[in-house]
Amino acid sequence: MKPMLLTLDLETYYSRDYSLTKMTTEEYIRSPQFEAIGAAFKLNDEQAAWVAKPKLEKVLKQNDWSNKMVLCQNTAFDGAILGWHYGVQPLAWFDIMGMSRALFPHEKSHSLKAQAERMGVGQKGDEVLRALGKNYKDFSPEELAQYGAYCVNDVDLTHALFKKYMALGFPKIELQLIDLTLRMYIDPVLVLDESMLRKHLTEVQDRKQALMESVRDMMLEKADPDYVHAIFSEGMAGIKKLLMSNEKFATLLRTFRIEPPMKISPATGRMTYAFAKSDEGFASLLEFPDERVQTLAACRIGSKSTLEETRTQRFIGMSQRGAFPVPLRYYGAHSGRWSGQDSVNLQNLPARGENANKIKKSMMAPPGHVVIDCDSSQIEARTLAWLAGQQDLLDAFANKQDVYSIMAASIYGIPVDQVTTGSGSQRQVGKTVILGAGYGVGPNKLQIFLRTVAGVEVDLAEAKRIINTYRTTYSCIPALWQRAQDALRAMSMGNGAQIDAVGIIHAMPNNRMTLPNGLYIHYPDLTQTTINGNTEWSYYSKGQQVKIYGGKIVENFTQAVARCVVAEQMLRISKRYKVVLTVHDAVACVAPIEEAEEAKQFVVDCMSWQPAWATGLPLACEAGMGASYGDC
Repeated sequence: MKPMLLTLDLETYYSRDYSLTKMTTEEYIRSPQFEAIGAAFKLNDEQAAWVAKPKLEKVLKQNDWSNKMVLCQNTAFDGAILGWHYGVQPLAWFDIMGMSRALFPHEKSHSLKAQAERMGVGQKGDEVLRALGKNYKDFSPEELAQYGAYCVNDVDLTHALFKKYMALGFPKIELQLIDLTLRMYIDPVLVLDESMLRKHLTEVQDRKQALMESVRDMMLEKADPDYVHAIFSEGMAGIKKLLMSNEKFATLLRTFRIEPPMKISPATGRMTYAFAKSDEGFASLLEFPDERVQTLAACRIGSKSTLEETRTQRFIGMSQRGAFPVPLRYYGAHSGRWSGQDSVNLQNLPARGENANKIKKSMMAPPGHVVIDCDSSQIEARTLAWLAGQQDLLDAFANKQDVYSIMAASIYGIPVDQVTTGSGSQRQVGKTVILGAGYGVGPNKLQIFLRTVAGVEVDLAEAKRIINTYRTTYSCIPALWQRAQDALRAMSMGNGAQIDAVGIIHAMPNNRMTLPNGLYIHYPDLTQTTINGNTEWSYYSKGQQVKIYGGKIVENFTQAVARCVVAEQMLRISKRYKVVLTVHDAVACVAPIEEAEEAKQFVVDCMSWQPAWATGLPLACEAGMGASYGDC
């Protein structure tokens, strides 16, 4: 039977305390308070119809979903309701919010209202505001009819937007990826181990208490004891008072080898500490891999818990409500990569330190299955070399040579077999340079990378020498930065230009660059300015002016191309095994225990496969498997 497009929208009970503004989507839908008021349905281009609660379950249960492609505005929400409460399993899930993110990644909002206004398909109503606190039984017939008309209008807007987006050339392969992403959430299979999570929570809280005591002891050595005891007797509030001094807080950060984040003061125009909660640099401290730094930052703003603590508590809550729905935002980044959502960011689960893999180990395969996790090796560095036409580096990757040691040998002027290895070694320097210097990084940042990643201290002059060695050794890569820089002027003048060496990245007259999946890297409102004789370019993203230059453009499209590779590989895996999540350049799936080895090899084959457009791109991967995600 020919597939049919079914556009729908569900209306549900909400109140001031029970709403998506106060709860995660998962918590809201699985709450005992959940109630569906009704839904509107539109089959293909037919007239949409409203179905209220008394008939809703019957309509949903009796429908043949095997040939239905379900389309919603926010399908993670509506789809989870359909799947968790009514057992709906359609042929495919589509989502216009995801499509909007891919087509217009720099827009501030992808709400239905914003999309409808942007695309000129109509106006969204506001009847939902008058439904606050109303269960189905509280609606009068007239109110219910008005609510139904509002829901029907939403469905019509959603359907019209889908047609508009498809007319713009939205790629069918990306629809498959939207479906795959949504199934990770709507059809969850991973099981969270509550006892393991509770043990981890206790450990995190105990370490936090010990750290607070160490902070107190450290302060006792540097201040009047009576004063410090008085401050710390107030608990977290007292610690906050003590840490409110910018200089003292900066000193504490430096004891952890962290240079305090800085910003330009809007009041004085001078550099000052970026210690406000809204500062991007400070926000990064709250998610810093070292939990001690998280705790200090949390104390600074008076927060009662660290990221790891609140995250573990959230996972415990989910473990009590059912299987773990993996919340990933399709096209969450400019490059098209996935990001976290629903207050769960799987992209930054700790891989090092005391919390390493603790939450990952609580993410268990369903009974009778194993988790297989496969990570694409050095895909950004490989993709960069391919796009730049750096053949010697490509050959080294293809021949499975140690490119990190080759780089180190060039840096230190020694034979490859004499390069030192291990922590803080020459090879670690080579690795940091290969993975970190490909987008035009300067010597100051390289110093930081070498210190924090490789554990190697170098002065500025040495950092400059290392950068120059990289750029001389692999000269095609800086040449790619320059072509990308030149493309800015070409785009601004309404011209096109090929940027990469293989012919898949083209600058277009309308401030965008082509990608192999049919989507684009966008630089809206591209603007040139001249400051002290230097030309700078910027574009607007979500209302903010963003500086752009050749190296950054190369980073954008290299990451986007790498994402396209992994995305196609993930779709191949999904044809045989249930894909459960993707993090950065890795893909995880579950497979029956009895075919675990066969499944692992299949996944490795998929993650080593080249898309048709990527001929000459040498790919490699590493896979692991176990009873949990953390065991892989």
